[in-house]
Amino acid sequence: MLKDKKILLGITGSIAAYKAATLTRLLVKEGAKVKVVMTPLAKEFITPVTMATLSNNPVMSDFFSYDDGDWHSHVALGVWADLFLIAPASANTMAKMATGVCDNLLLTTYLSMRCQVMLAPAMDMDMYAHPATQGNLSILKSRGNIILEPSSGELASGLSGKGRMEEPEEILEAVKKHFSKKKSLDGKKILITAGPTYEPIDPVRFIGNYSSGKMGFAIAIKSAEMGAQVDLICGPASGLPTHPLIKIHQVKTAGEMFAAAVKLFKKSDVAVMAAAVADFTPEKVAPEKIKRKGDEMIIKLVPTKDIAAELGKAKTKKQVLVGFALESQDEMKNAVKKLKSKNLDLIVLNSLRDKGAGFGFDTNKITVIDKDNKICNFELKHKNEVAADILDKIIEIL
Repeated sequence: MLKDKKILLGITGSIAAYKAATLTRLLVKEGAKVKVVMTPLAKEFITPVTMATLSNNPVMSDFFSYDDGDWHSHVALGVWADLFLIAPASANTMAKMATGVCDNLLLTTYLSMRCQVMLAPAMDMDMYAHPATQGNLSILKSRGNIILEPSSGELASGLSGKGRMEEPEEILEAVKKHFSKKKSLDGKKILITAGPTYEPIDPVRFIGNYSSGKMGFAIAIKSAEMGAQVDLICGPASGLPTHPLIKIHQVKTAGEMFAAAVKLFKKSDVAVMAAAVADFTPEKVAPEKIKRKGDEMIIKLVPTKDIAAELGKAKTKKQVLVGFALESQDEMKNAVKKLKSKNLDLIVLNSLRDKGAGFGFDTNKITVIDKDNKICNFELKHKNEVAADILDKIIEIL
């Protein structure tokens, strides 16, 4: 399964670095081509000679090889690798990754990576549980990095708790799973809407909502990682995803999003309506800033065009259409009604009543309902993991 896969193994300063030797041996045995990059502190725990022998490649740690004058190009490594696996990933290195610090070859290489990055954290239990570490992990997840959760057990400090790097055999299975799923959407064209829409009142004011676009962005990244060509129609939002297979179409209003979605849907295999589109827009937009007059201002609103309903009418038997329902009451009833009325294949329900779900969060808690009324409930997860769950359901239909 891993034959000729190019894996760049990053090793950081942690006592768990000794496990990298076994991990390298397992990867090579599976047919992978392994190169190793180490932080300066990692060399205090395991020698470059050991890793070079096991990987059959010279180990890189410094930007320059002072013996022969060669430059270790972080850019070339970013292009070469099919997977950047950092195991162990220390709290220090992950903090620098989260903030963009690149004061060694491993970190500079991380910022140059074009492939998936997978991290296996390793540290003492209190370091792992610290809010700073958890915050950095959340940032790294939000940027599409795969985190292999550490296990619980006896630690180097003598304490017992969560912080042990996953065993090499478990990491190997995670790598295999990654490559087995990576191309499951190969050749498919996926249309995704994300973020809010802004409905203008005058040149400086608008009607909008709190959507960050994070859920749609996560689906876009995960789809691209699985080989799909993605058209991402995005309302006003920051932190747009970057991937060679993602083409971004930026819009502002519900009308602009409607026009773009109808046009792109014709050539799409799948459409995922994750955007929080305004249901109403001002009937008239003032050409100049409205000045305050009197004690009240009345704005007449008119309905926007329903994107999901329009695509539902145009959908062929070969296309899959997925809608979202963010509800605050009668959640299941409203979601099922939307599923049927708009001719959706799946609807993703989340509730404002669930802590950590909805607008602005890095996590979400969803229920997926299909057109045969099969219901799947999922626990609260990071939106990257939620995206994977949604795509798994789409793949079942495809």
